[in-house]
Amino acid sequence: MGYTAPGRAVVKPFPRAVLALAPHACVIIDYDTGRTELRPVPVRPKDFDAAVVNIVGVQSWGTTDVQAILPPSLPVPARWRFAAVFAVLLTAAVRILGPRRSRFRRLVRLACCGRSLPPTKSNQPLYAVRAVRWASRAIPARWACLEESTAAAVLLAGAGRRAEWRHGVAVDPVRLHAWLVDRDGIPVEERGDIVMYAPTCTPDGPGSGHWRETETPRE
Repeated sequence: MGYTAPGRAVVKPFPRAVLALAPHACVIIDYDTGRTELRPVPVRPKDFDAAVVNIVGVQSWGTTDVQAILPPSLPVPARWRFAAVFAVLLTAAVRILGPRRSRFRRLVRLACCGRSLPPTKSNQPLYAVRAVRWASRAIPARWACLEESTAAAVLLAGAGRRAEWRHGVAVDPVRLHAWLVDRDGIPVEERGDIVMYAPTCTPDGPGSGHWRETETPRE
């Protein structure tokens, strides 16, 4: 990082790395390469050129609560399904085209493409997620949470709305996940174990806040 006068806020839309620090584990996520490293604690955050996100591990004890009754189904308008096909194709193209080593970075940047747009309205995030899942069934390749959530974010951006995209980590056991939340912060179409994940990157930067930090001169 470069030198910045003391007390001056530095706005960085995309951190290079995030240090997710839990009581019993430390996870380093490089948002340039997608490389993830697990380190034992304690660690000294000052030794890493990374944004630090303190997370509280939720103990699962090997169990997860699941709803016994399915939620009511909300029909997805045809225009959302039609647009989702193009969002999925665009996401797939961004994933495939270009160097493999920068694939993760390309998808993260694409997921954040609508960060300057106004927030979503009512059921728009739900429509986006369900429409993308419907359109993704025809993809003859690996299509996981990162690709799916990115395509949903692209679909919302195409509708002129900001997607509240999240990428985060759970520490019991350690695993990564990407998802969308609505404007109230409620996860969209996610299982009950989503509460175990702490956001490490959003359209605003690491953690659930804005990517702002106060730097001091390095000796």
